Amino acid sequence: MYSPRIYLYKITFEEVPYYYYGIKKEKKYNQEYWGSPYTHKWCWDFYTPKKQILQVFPYTDEGWLEAKEIEERLIKPFYRTDKWCLNENCGGRISLQFLRENGKRNYANGTGLAVISKEDRKKNSLKGAKKQQELKIGIHSQTKEQHYEFGKKLGKWNKENSSKEFSVISPKGAIMNEKNVREFCKRENLDRRNFIHLLNGNWKQYKGWKLAF
Repeated sequence: MYSPRIYLYKITFEEVPYYYYGIKKEKKYNQEYWGSPYTHKWCWDFYTPKKQILQVFPYTDEGWLEAKEIEERLIKPFYRTDKWCLNENCGGRISLQFLRENGKRNYANGTGLAVISKEDRKKNSLKGAKKQQELKIGIHSQTKEQHYEFGKKLGKWNKENSSKEFSVISPKGAIMNEKNVREFCKRENLDRRNFIHLLNGNWKQYKGWKLAF
């Protein structure tokens, strides 16, 4: 009799090029399992899924951790850049589409943060800050002098990096040589934090903008 497995798998579909990666810890050998889609369950309903087992791991805690690590490494290059990738989560990082849809669902059902008023959120936030002060953790673990030094270093870093030259390709295909990230993002109506992901090479494109070199 065969033992249950931990394995890394890939789901593809006969009719369309969508795909999905995942890991499974079986309760019994050859347990029927076709992934656990949430946002994109429609794809499993409309098309014909096929499963390919890519790698099998030891049925231990270490095997599970190894499988999760390889799964993340496999998904990471695709889950935000390839439109055919159906994965909405990678190593704890959840896509914006999933967050938006989950937020709408909570609002409609009256669950999650949707049922908490602004006043209650503020009270909870103050309680958390007071607890951090008492325990001297988080931002409250530093002295005033340490806060001041950190603020100086952060300000210097922002000033140096905001004035760096960079070249990008606009959504219309024009190459633009710019210098001030803050002013550029303000002018083009871009989120500066997301745009910096593009400049650092973490993202291949942002709202149609790409690195020129």
